[in-house]
Amino acid sequence: MTVVDAYRFWHDFSSGETLLERSQATGDDDTREVVDLLIDQIEFCDVLLLNKCDLVEETELQELEQVLRKLQPRAKIIRTEHGRVDPSEILNTGLFNFEEASMSAGWIKEMEKPAHTPETEEYGISSFVYERVRPFHPGRLIEWMENWPAEVVRAKGIVWLATRHSLAQSLSQAGPSIQFGPSGYWIAALPDDEQQVLLQEEPELMERWDPRFGDRINKLVMIGIDMDRARLIQSLDQCLLSDAEMALDWNLFPDEWPNRQE
Repeated sequence: MTVVDAYRFWHDFSSGETLLERSQATGDDDTREVVDLLIDQIEFCDVLLLNKCDLVEETELQELEQVLRKLQPRAKIIRTEHGRVDPSEILNTGLFNFEEASMSAGWIKEMEKPAHTPETEEYGISSFVYERVRPFHPGRLIEWMENWPAEVVRAKGIVWLATRHSLAQSLSQAGPSIQFGPSGYWIAALPDDEQQVLLQEEPELMERWDPRFGDRINKLVMIGIDMDRARLIQSLDQCLLSDAEMALDWNLFPDEWPNRQE
């Protein structure tokens, strides 16, 4: 179960405060922001209590509910005031299943099978998957991310940087918090014998295996409010290598991203 403060949600979401500043960190090395914990709790829950609803206008509540539904489509959302709720709604519900909860976040569902409902579109809340089998230019991508579009409230996925041909990069964004770093080797970068073992274990990978680049791909889920999908896609496409750049030595491109391990 997760409790969301309807009155302070957007404040906490955009505050940029760290858990250390809020005295909520698990230790001195806990560098997470408040929004990271907030999103983690929402994306991994079966019941979501939306509290302090009496302090928020109905239209704002409806919009917030739809945002929460995009972030966590599986959870049961219960509106409350002053924390009052029928115990039968939250105790011994039999709803929680660890495996299902771990795979129920909205970005995962969108990655698996994009779905758009009339309710979310009504409030301007939408999502899409950006997918390209072409690497990002490291300089242009970092410039794009430094000017993150305000209408994108949540993004998650895998990134292929031209200068890091062996390692896939993970991108996770929630509000002002953006985390980026290596997530593991592309299967195509592994020795042939290891590749074959993994492909035998997961034969579905061959369905999207590129003859030249293997499993390398850019695949990002974008969830936001009043997003201009065409403009966002165009701006991301401009960060990809051009045809001329594809023919160059990719290792010569300037790379200012941290955590380089290749």
